[in-house]
Amino acid sequence: MTRVKSVVVLGSTGSIGRQALEVLSALKDRFTVEALACGRNWRLAAEQALAHRPKRVAVADPSGRRELASALVGTGIEVSGGRDAVLEVAGTRADITLAAIAGSAGVAPTLAAAGAARVLALANKEALVEAGTLLLARVRQAQATLLPVDSEHSAILQGLAAGRREDVRRIILTASGGPFYGLSREQLKRVTPAEALAHPTWRMGEKITVDSATLINKAFEVVEAHWLFDLEGEAIGVLIHPESVVHGLVEFRDGSVLAQMGLPDMRLPIQYALTWPERAEACGKPLSLAAVGGLRFSEPDLKRFPGLGLGWELIRRGGTSGAVAVRANEVARGAFLEGRLSFPSIYEVVRRVLDEHREEPVTGLDDVERTEAWAEQQAQKALTQVT
Repeated sequence: MTRVKSVVVLGSTGSIGRQALEVLSALKDRFTVEALACGRNWRLAAEQALAHRPKRVAVADPSGRRELASALVGTGIEVSGGRDAVLEVAGTRADITLAAIAGSAGVAPTLAAAGAARVLALANKEALVEAGTLLLARVRQAQATLLPVDSEHSAILQGLAAGRREDVRRIILTASGGPFYGLSREQLKRVTPAEALAHPTWRMGEKITVDSATLINKAFEVVEAHWLFDLEGEAIGVLIHPESVVHGLVEFRDGSVLAQMGLPDMRLPIQYALTWPERAEACGKPLSLAAVGGLRFSEPDLKRFPGLGLGWELIRRGGTSGAVAVRANEVARGAFLEGRLSFPSIYEVVRRVLDEHREEPVTGLDDVERTEAWAEQQAQKALTQVT
């Protein structure tokens, strides 16, 4: 009989967190939800807590603690609020912790979870981009297992199981190209936030949808692959694949290329991370290649989408450069969504801030947070210098 495993979900009200809870509901005979943490959406967190009955729920925005506690009165569920409360939940001992708090806000909780969970299911790529050395060291020290949740890295993990690591020539991540891949540079200047949020194949939150359109998200995934699979930049490739059916490929030195395929549905890689090394019945629809009809691939255009090139640059530069890129991108993305910055200028802001930065080693979380603060200040200044 399979032992029921305890799961902590960090970022439960976000896109990945919501889908993870769907998977956990479908596999309720295998898992129990130990704790939840969210950002501001205390109403949805309350609904999730009533449905899954965790022992603890934390809301990062302290102003939502009272409302959340009121919604859960009489349930016996412990409610807390504030950044420290989220870190405490992240440090909960559990079989699996899903780290799905988006962006730089998820770095500290992910690091806290790395020392507590037996399996860290990683959906917060920024933790590796900003603090890869710290995260891997904590995982090793805790003798934990680090598993990717991003569909591309899940695909690579599955492909690598087919052969010896020393026989791998390179890996290839795929990218849909987003809604604007066929547009000219001049056309890109005129795209709107609403258009950027209309992803052609994936249903995601604002953050990752815009970052996918600029391909900066794919750049961060290149860095993530570097840390997850211990590969240098030249062994990591990217192909544009509009259908989003092939999520990643592993090329071996004998010329064999293995591809992992599935519908563009994040429930599949989430479920694989939760059930690894086993597989369970699918929560979503099966893939029909006949229905897809055809698969297209092309090399990325780094002239029109220079944000992708940041991935290999950040691997070369290392240190605090990752924290700079993440935070500057967050500032620029926010300005674009508010209508204060053109779409191509998102990259220009990141470029200006990176060019002003001299990277230093990351020896602790303080290094990361200090660099983020500097990058935010510089990015705000850069907003006034680009169009």
